[in-house]
Amino acid sequence: MADKGSILLVEDDKNMGFILSDYLELSGFEVTHCEDGELGLTAFRKNVFDLCLLDVMMPIKDGFTLAEEIRKENPDMPIIFLTAKSMKEDRIKGLRIGADDYMTKPFSTEELILRIEAILRRYSISKTKEQGTSVYSIGIMRFDFSNQLLISGKEERRLTKRESEVLRMLCESKNEILRREVALKAIWGEDDYFMGRSMDVYITKLRKYLKADPNIQIKNIHGTGFKLEITKN
Repeated sequence: MADKGSILLVEDDKNMGFILSDYLELSGFEVTHCEDGELGLTAFRKNVFDLCLLDVMMPIKDGFTLAEEIRKENPDMPIIFLTAKSMKEDRIKGLRIGADDYMTKPFSTEELILRIEAILRRYSISKTKEQGTSVYSIGIMRFDFSNQLLISGKEERRLTKRESEVLRMLCESKNEILRREVALKAIWGEDDYFMGRSMDVYITKLRKYLKADPNIQIKNIHGTGFKLEITKN
């Protein structure tokens, strides 16, 4: 009986689709399999899913385009790309769209299950945290995580989902070291070079947003991670 969650699988290779569907169902997931991006989008709009597995190279509508359309309707939907491509540019494009993971064929079905479970577990923890503390004091500013707002006096800045996730982790370890690998695995699901560079970009943006208060610093702790340091609060 399916009890681990519902998955939208969009894969144009019938044999691969059958094998993946069968394995996922045996592992406790409910699976809806579509053979092109257009059918996948229709299924997404008609049903409720916990995660999307999208092949990149498909007829009618490719996986990247489908992911962008899914993100417009549900910015928080977990997405894993499946592809025969191993080019760095394709992986970067997928991550920029907001993919949670990227697996290159051929891959181990056992590893796929482990990655799916890790992502769903991470999203579940994130939702639980959202139900708890969601407003943080940062010097003269307030950070409303639930609404993705950084507030300074009467000014409000709306943050992206990833900016909010990074800032929340910094707030939760305020004046203590946030280890780089912990943040990467919690937010991006994996600690590697490309995701590390992506995190550096978000840290730079957050420093810019927080510079209105000279008592706030996001410090680099060499070889370890970052520290949100507030000298007055």
